[in-house]
Amino acid sequence: MAQPIKKTIELGDGRTITLETGKLAKQADGAVELRMGNTMLLATVVSAKEAGEGVDFMPLQVEYKEKFSSNGRFPGGFLKREGRASDYEILTARLVDRVLRPLFPDNYHADTFVNIIMFSADGVDMPDALAGLAASAALAVSDIPFNGPISEVRVARIDGEFVINPTFEQLEKADMELMVGATYDNIMMVEGEMNEVSEADLLAALKAAHDAIKVQCKAQMELAEAVGSTVKREYCHETNDEDLRKDVQEKCYDKAYAIAKAGSADKHRRNDSFDAICDEYIESIPEEEREEKAPLVKRYYHDVEREAVRRCILDEGIRLDGRKTTEIRPIWIETDYVPGPHGSAVFTRGETQALATVTLGTKLDEKILDDVLNQGKERFLLHYNFPPFSTGEAKPVRGVGRREVGHGNLAHRALKRMFPDNFPYVCRIVSDILESNGSSSMATVCAGTLALLDAGVKMKKPVSGIAMGLITDTDGAKYAVLSDILGDEDHLGDMDFKVTGTRDGITATQMDIKVDGLSYEVLEKALLQAREGRMHILDKIQEAIAEPRADYKPQVPRIVTMTIPKDLIGAVIGPGGKIIQGIQEASGATVSIDEIDNEGYIEVAANNKEAMDKALEMINAIVELPEEGKVYTGKVRSILDFGAFVEFMPNRDGLLHISEISWERLENMEASGLHEGDTVEVKLIEIDKKTGKYRLSMRALQPKPEGYVEPQRAPRGPRNNNERGPRRDGDRQQRNDRGPRRNNNHRED
Repeated sequence: MAQPIKKTIELGDGRTITLETGKLAKQADGAVELRMGNTMLLATVVSAKEAGEGVDFMPLQVEYKEKFSSNGRFPGGFLKREGRASDYEILTARLVDRVLRPLFPDNYHADTFVNIIMFSADGVDMPDALAGLAASAALAVSDIPFNGPISEVRVARIDGEFVINPTFEQLEKADMELMVGATYDNIMMVEGEMNEVSEADLLAALKAAHDAIKVQCKAQMELAEAVGSTVKREYCHETNDEDLRKDVQEKCYDKAYAIAKAGSADKHRRNDSFDAICDEYIESIPEEEREEKAPLVKRYYHDVEREAVRRCILDEGIRLDGRKTTEIRPIWIETDYVPGPHGSAVFTRGETQALATVTLGTKLDEKILDDVLNQGKERFLLHYNFPPFSTGEAKPVRGVGRREVGHGNLAHRALKRMFPDNFPYVCRIVSDILESNGSSSMATVCAGTLALLDAGVKMKKPVSGIAMGLITDTDGAKYAVLSDILGDEDHLGDMDFKVTGTRDGITATQMDIKVDGLSYEVLEKALLQAREGRMHILDKIQEAIAEPRADYKPQVPRIVTMTIPKDLIGAVIGPGGKIIQGIQEASGATVSIDEIDNEGYIEVAANNKEAMDKALEMINAIVELPEEGKVYTGKVRSILDFGAFVEFMPNRDGLLHISEISWERLENMEASGLHEGDTVEVKLIEIDKKTGKYRLSMRALQPKPEGYVEPQRAPRGPRNNNERGPRRDGDRQQRNDRGPRRNNNHRED
């Protein structure tokens, strides 16, 4: 076996990251094993030698997979094997993809697959922060063309200090958490959440993360040099006709510029006008050459259109829809739009529209998390849907894709820190995008806030979101920061920077940068301009609904919570769940119980007061402690010679002695008139301090006869075998398990 090559990275806090290549997966174009403590990732990359016919984009696919065996666990489900990617794995893969994709050469179109597999985890260090480094190192030791290396780190602020790649335990104490991806020179990607931090704090976190990334990029450069992979493969994935390119530029640029300057707010009309220019040019080509040259014309015209739009913004300050660079599109809002859900709102900004609904549920509606390293329950959910009709596309709906998962996660992070603490309900927001022309995830944040307020959820503070764009000159001398970008401005621009927050600070952010050399001064300008836009949108939100609905809507289930001693949990559940199921069937309420902080936590939900009261009455009857002197309604469970046993509380029986049934002396139980199954009212007259047994009385609830004298007990003398009369010894019970005993007459009882 060839000697593997290693490189060690010091994190500065005693921890190290080791990169090793040449031992595993040697048939891949590049493979690197990454270790940090007992966490181990293997990243591989393979790229086809040639591009597919007609492919004019970068067909990159990044997959991140965590093995359950890495943490000594079995997968759930019947098959007991890893299945489709979890949301967490999809989000981790997206973070890596967003940094790698812009750094492949523009004319490199070969199918490229990056796979990152977690084979070992110790539950201490967070593996998602290492995935980007592992993937980039695999590219660095391959011959695949790539303008890297890159790395990703997580930066968290804990007790006022920035910590790089914090542990799971450390992250719980953070008020700010970002994933940052960058090359040695430029930040490329940011995503994270925070507790209403300032723009200055966010910039300081980015600088701290970039300093750490530079060290990791330097290590990859040294690893690539040691392997000898600094020379990359040659390729030719495009056929070009420079004369045709020049002709398209000359004949189409002015027409495209005129449409860009016209400032039409209608996306489809504007796109039709742009397309007509390209179609007109293609029609001018001789018929025998048209089919061959049409794909080249479309590619060259796209570059012409992009340049015309960008120059119009940079030179004249005119955007595609006629707005100024700082101007927000018109907004209209309507809350309580859909009658069925527990809260709803429509948020429309220009040609982007989100309909958000809120559903409030019980503990039984919690989402169960069962990832390799993350197990638990989620009580606040947000789902984002992006149907094809929202952009006018004639496509079938194919379920939830990576885009839906990613955009929904960003909106969830934006809102979750403003969700009220100790909220009794499980909450699910669903955002359906009905129209889309830029920043639909930010429309989801705004619509989600409105729907929560309409549902009566007492948010800490309302949240709004805005997407910022950037257009830069080729030499970077001139630039324009755009507020509330359109879809075309995102596609043709150099940055997509989404910022969400309250009036007091930022709660979440996501940034993708497509240009080299973006300065912190430009980022600061974008953040300050984004703050102005957020405040404008918050004003619109609070004009529509100034505060949360005073009470929940009638269809919202009412929830009551209570705590009980831990040792009573079993009594409420019953054998095989019999008791709790019986409570639900009898009352119509939903009852759930769990152990939290060494106590039983009960949650009762019902759609009407009668069902709620019935369930609470039944639960209280179980968990209530018996009180001496209290009157109970019970059921006769068994009849014996000396009295009856009565269940006066669920699972609690007491002795109703024959002497306590009536003020009259009863010779036997037949004279009492009691039968098994009878319902009787009894008073608890004594709880035995030693045995915990209960003495009940019926006669204590009856008027005492006038002149009544308690019968005196006859003195007990020696009794022979034939003179054993009935015993009147209070609550003492005959024992069926009494063993042989000799009396004075040597008789065995």
